[in-house]
Amino acid sequence: MSPFPPVKIGLLGLGTVGGGVTHVLARNAKEISRRAGREIVITHAAARNLGATTANTAGMKLTGEALEVVDDPEVAIIVELMGGYEPARGLVLRALANGKHVVTANKALIAKHGNEIFAAARAAGMMVGFEAAVAGGIPIIKAIREGLAGNQLEWVAGIINGTANFIMTEMRDQRRDFPDVLAEAQALGYAEADPSFDVDGIDAAHKLTILASIAFGIPLQFDQVYIEGIRGITREDVAYAEKFGYRIKHLGIARRDARGVQLRVHPTLIPHRQLLANVNGVMNAVLVKGDAVGQSLYYGAGAGAEPTASAVVADLVDVVRTLTTDPENRVPHLAFQPDALSDLPVLPMAEVETAYYLRLQALDRSGVLADVTRILADRDISIEAILQMEPAVGASDVPIILLTHRVREQRMNEAIAAIEALDSIRAAVTRIRLEHLDPD
Repeated sequence: MSPFPPVKIGLLGLGTVGGGVTHVLARNAKEISRRAGREIVITHAAARNLGATTANTAGMKLTGEALEVVDDPEVAIIVELMGGYEPARGLVLRALANGKHVVTANKALIAKHGNEIFAAARAAGMMVGFEAAVAGGIPIIKAIREGLAGNQLEWVAGIINGTANFIMTEMRDQRRDFPDVLAEAQALGYAEADPSFDVDGIDAAHKLTILASIAFGIPLQFDQVYIEGIRGITREDVAYAEKFGYRIKHLGIARRDARGVQLRVHPTLIPHRQLLANVNGVMNAVLVKGDAVGQSLYYGAGAGAEPTASAVVADLVDVVRTLTTDPENRVPHLAFQPDALSDLPVLPMAEVETAYYLRLQALDRSGVLADVTRILADRDISIEAILQMEPAVGASDVPIILLTHRVREQRMNEAIAAIEALDSIRAAVTRIRLEHLDPD
């Protein structure tokens, strides 16, 4: 039996994840207290609709006002599971000012306001745990921040939105169009009625912002992330990629080189044998490249009540373990000491270098391919492969698919503009970036 009294938790939000946290803490109470060194008990909870929750609320003081929980002197740790920017930001800052530690699953809050929140936490001598903010139950924050602390990390690439990954998987396996699969994802509960955060890449960009910060020791910079979603991907693109030996995945990529840091979220062709290419359905995975460890892959459920609750409870255990430690000797929120964060610039997308998949819709006549290849050659863009399909019966145009070698995006932008200006090109060029993610 622990000589210490139980640590009292205040929960803000009793939705899917909040309910999962209550069930995991209740079911595994003995095991958790053995790990933490004392009992962890949710004594207070706030939610807008208390009548609709499936949470295990036995023994809790319930309220519809989150501020009541944040201001209650009995509560030692606030668990924020409300989501969004406000009122979450104000409540978290108030909790820290009140001398309470905070655990959150709110990736949008950390990506957008994390710099301010962590500064407030340091000033108050408090901790902020946010493992659940990225990749659900996968302990990727701890892996990068602590497990890989001996490495200089070179790049991070991840499938970090399960909804987008489900859609891309179904488009490939079932040869279905994006709108049809999106409707199914909504029917299954994988996508919201307004799916824009998922399919337009915003959710993944929030998560990538956090991963890049702890990987490279830079401030959180959500507004510097290049974001592109999956609405423009067709089942034909998926099929053509397969013909070349690639699969299309919606990736978040953070890469560091001598010029600066790349922060980008977009559909990406990757070789079909690559580990990330075989992560399907709603699963998440993050591939990390370190100079000492090489590549390491972290795979698991990126969402859901109990997988996310697993990460929230792990943060609670971490916070409880350090309640009596010197605040100056805790693991830094963003992995690096606050006064040692780097001012490496974030490169604009035009300066990023990658390979490309291009799909052109061209008139079926001689000389078109020669015009296109001349435009590319004039800009020193070399072609790796070409696929020219047969025109459909009665059609006057034909799809041409090109794979290029690596080139700076600005040069590719110029080439695409010149190609689209040809009178033989019948539609906007489809451009998808290509990464090999080689171990070297």
